[in-house]
This record gives sequence, structure tokens and C-alpha cells, in this order.
Amino acid sequence: MTGKRKNNPAGSTNTYRGDVLRALGALKVATTDQIQRIGAPHLTFRHADKETPSKQKQARTASHTAALSDMRGHGLSENGGSTETGDALRNLTPKGLLAASYELNRPAGEMGSTRAARARPGPPTRWPSTRP
Repeated sequence: MTGKRKNNPAGSTNTYRGDVLRALGALKVATTDQIQRIGAPHLTFRHADKETPSKQKQARTASHTAALSDMRGHGLSENGGSTETGDALRNLTPKGLLAASYELNRPAGEMGSTRAARARPGPPTRWPSTRP
């Protein structure tokens, strides 16, 4: 087989896409580094021979980054801003939440909402008074 894959051009595997779906299905928003540490913690000390910590991290998270790229192409994930240190935050779309519910073996109704849906303005929350 020559050329790029048609379904997953970044070359991700089902295992890494499953890791991403399980991590983001539970956390709702995470960096690629966090997803790698949760989904494949045995890879945390991989590529220790790289010259800088940045290159170590890039090599360690490359597979999960490819999975996120392919999932974004299928409409399952999206970029959700960045952290103070510049790491990209990732989250699932409603279609991605449905796929995560299958991956986590949970009903779709128990998965909650997407990060974007929770950020929408709504009526103010009224807290009950603690005074008698």
C-alpha cells in the first residue's frame, strides 16, 4: 500500500483514538500530554534520549496528536483554546461524545454535555439561602 490512508490521513490507530475518546469522554477537556499520561502511562518515560524536554514530549505524544488530528477530520474532536504554557486544549464535539459513550460503555445520556455547551450563557443560578 502506497500513499496516505484515506480514512485516517495522520496515520492514527484504533488504540490511540480509543485512548483519546475514553480520556476526553471522562475529562471533557485535556491536553495531548494529559491524554497520553492517562491512556498510555507506560510511554511516559519513552524517548528520554532526546536532547530537550520539549522534543521528548513531542515524540511521546505524537501518536495521540495524530489520533486527535484524524478525529478532528471526522468531526469528533476540536481544539478548545490553550493553557498558560501554550499547550493546546482538546475537547469532543456532540458526535465525539456519542462515540465516547460507546467506548466507555455508558449510555449517551450519562455523558453530560460538551465543553462548548456548558460555556453558553443561560439563566443565572439561584443558590438557596442558608439563613433561616
